Amino acid sequence: MNREASSREPLARIPLGEDGATASQELRPPLCVRWLGRMEFASALALQEEIVAKKRNDLLLEDQLFLLEHEPVYTIGRTPDRSSLSIPGRIPRGESGSAHLPHPLFSINRGGQATYHGPGQLMGYPIIDLRRCGQDLHKYLRWLEQLLIDLLAKYDIAAQRRESLTGVWVENRKIASIGVGVRHWITMHGFALNVCGDLSPFDQIVPCGIANVAITSMERETQRAFTVAEVARDVEKLALDSILTLRVAPATQLINA
Repeated sequence: MNREASSREPLARIPLGEDGATASQELRPPLCVRWLGRMEFASALALQEEIVAKKRNDLLLEDQLFLLEHEPVYTIGRTPDRSSLSIPGRIPRGESGSAHLPHPLFSINRGGQATYHGPGQLMGYPIIDLRRCGQDLHKYLRWLEQLLIDLLAKYDIAAQRRESLTGVWVENRKIASIGVGVRHWITMHGFALNVCGDLSPFDQIVPCGIANVAITSMERETQRAFTVAEVARDVEKLALDSILTLRVAPATQLINA
């Protein structure tokens, strides 16, 4: 896979057969996975927005999953409550701002509070048309969680969900965050899995708005060395194997929504 993403032209429209499928659809994989290497957050955001716009206008454009690392950055979702930007114990909650942050801050169209992204963290940005998936956002979030739980099991890490807390946990330690945006039932943003490296930038915020939360990584849990690229290869395999469990039968897809 290439380090930098290249733009893709919309697929040509091909008449559907009696069963709603086309020859090209049968030959194409149900998900196109692309490894983008290390990428600035703004560039990755622009790429997501480009593909979301193309998919809105071309129902035959395949779903995609971008896998990458970011340069250090903080993000926060669409919420008027920005108290998660406070430094625990140093800046009172309610007196929030970003001047103290050591890296840039982006406010973006996902749910959730502040988090950190940087080297050693695997970012997964699925761009999936939920009109093919019964327009079920809850099912999609659980699919993302299960994808990561199954991945971590391959590395002998017993991960789990926690009730009312979206994301993936090892006991009471958070190893992966999930925050998605949806435009016209097409997803963007996605998950951040802590693979290795420095976790101290999380100390500058209240991660995901959860006070006193412990942040962990695959490296910390296993005392073994991993690279983001090797973990990305396993995510690709699992995503390709499981994407069809998210889909609904063509006859029930809401393609005009």
